[in-house]
Amino acid sequence: MASLIEELIDVLENEQEVYQKLIPISEEKTLVIVENDVTSLQEITEKEHRIIGELNILERKRQETMNNIETVLGSKGKDLSLRKLVDLLEKQPEEQKLLAKLHDRLTDTIERLVEVNNRNKGLIQQSLDMLEFNMNFIQSTRASHGSSTYNKGANPGDNDSMSTGMFDAKQ
Repeated sequence: MASLIEELIDVLENEQEVYQKLIPISEEKTLVIVENDVTSLQEITEKEHRIIGELNILERKRQETMNNIETVLGSKGKDLSLRKLVDLLEKQPEEQKLLAKLHDRLTDTIERLVEVNNRNKGLIQQSLDMLEFNMNFIQSTRASHGSSTYNKGANPGDNDSMSTGMFDAKQ
């Protein structure tokens, strides 16, 4: 059991380090979104995907280790959380203290990432809303031109090319 706890501590420390790498990247992403720098945004997204790949590997290893600990404790299938495990380690105060500290650090780091990512999500949504507004404005401007055209008899004419919209669906 002690080796499993050590393995879990090692995995959690690695996860903490990798999550810490994501914070400055996410904050940089905020600046890039504000500057509307699509090329840099793509580069940052690629960096994030590589780091998330590392996290996925660590997460699988953490889950496997937690499953092994559940088996040793005889609580297989009872969804043993890290917080519950900390509570169960009262006879091993050093490991209990270290796991509790790692749990708190991971929680703080993830909360910070969620905060930055929610801000980025909001900024992206604002950009999309503004794009949609601009496209609707351009489309309505084009449509209004169609209603003010006249044919040879000075009657309002249909200008199909103006009222169909901005994009050619046949392309």
